[in-house]
Amino acid sequence: MTGTPSPTVRVECLARRHDVTARSSRVIPEETPVAFTYGGSTHAVMMATPADLDDFAVGFALTEGLIDRLEDAGEIETVVSDAGIELRAWLAGGRQDAYVSRRRSMAGPTGCGLCGIESLEAATRDLPTIDNRLTIHADALIEAMERLPAGQKFNQETRAVHAAGFWRPDTGALIVREDVGRHNALDKLAGALLRQGVTASQGVVLMTSRVSVELVQKAARIGAPVIAAVSAPTALAVRNAKTCGMTLIAVMRGRDFEVFTHPERILEQVAAHVA
Repeated sequence: MTGTPSPTVRVECLARRHDVTARSSRVIPEETPVAFTYGGSTHAVMMATPADLDDFAVGFALTEGLIDRLEDAGEIETVVSDAGIELRAWLAGGRQDAYVSRRRSMAGPTGCGLCGIESLEAATRDLPTIDNRLTIHADALIEAMERLPAGQKFNQETRAVHAAGFWRPDTGALIVREDVGRHNALDKLAGALLRQGVTASQGVVLMTSRVSVELVQKAARIGAPVIAAVSAPTALAVRNAKTCGMTLIAVMRGRDFEVFTHPERILEQVAAHVA
C-alpha cells in the first residue's frame, strides 16, 4: 500500500427497487485498523475511517490522558502498510517516561472505547469538574444540530458514519469530524480543537449517536460543558455527566429534546422534573 486509503469506496451491488432487482453501486465508508504507537509500543488499535488522522492522533492522546497540551504530543508519523495505518509518536516533555511506567502496570489487553486501562476501577475514571456559567438558548441549540448534517461530507456519500461537532454559541462556528466509530469521531474532534487552539469550555459537543459513558468521559476531558445527541444516553453516562457538572441533552429530534443533567445552562427550557 503506497498511500492512505480513501475514506470512502464505491462498490457494486444488486439493488431491489419497486420489486425490480438490477445491478447498481453504492459509496460506502472504508474501515481500517489504526494503531497508536508511543515510543515504539502499541497502545491500542482502533477500527476507523482513514481521514483526519493528525486530529485523531492528537485527540486520542488527549482524551486518553496521555497529553494535556499540543506540545506534549511530539512529532507524529503516519505509516501506511497493507495491514493498516500506524500513527507513531514519541511523547514530549517527560510524558514518554510516564507512559512507559503506565504501560508496565497494565494487566492485559484492552478493547475499543476505553483503551489503556489497568483495571475495572479505571473504567470509571475520575472526571474533571466542569464549572462554568455558559448558557445556551434552546432555539440556538436546535439550529446548531440542524446545521450538523451539512458538515458531514462522508455521511452525505455513505449514510453510514457518525459525526462529532463542536458549536460555539457566541460565534456560531461549527467544526465537524466523522468516523465509522462515534468515539473515534469525538477523538478526531478533540484533536481538531486542540490543533486549532479552540477552547472547548465555550461551546457544545454535538453527536449523531447515542451518548455512552466514554463520550461523556472524552467530552469532560476536553472541558466541554454541554454534550447533545440525537439518540438516548446510557444510565452510566447520565450519572457521570451529573457528577462532573456536564449538561447532557439527548433525543434531539426536530425541535424536541430532553435534558438529563444540569438544565440550568439551557435558557427557556422547563426542566423542573430533572434532578
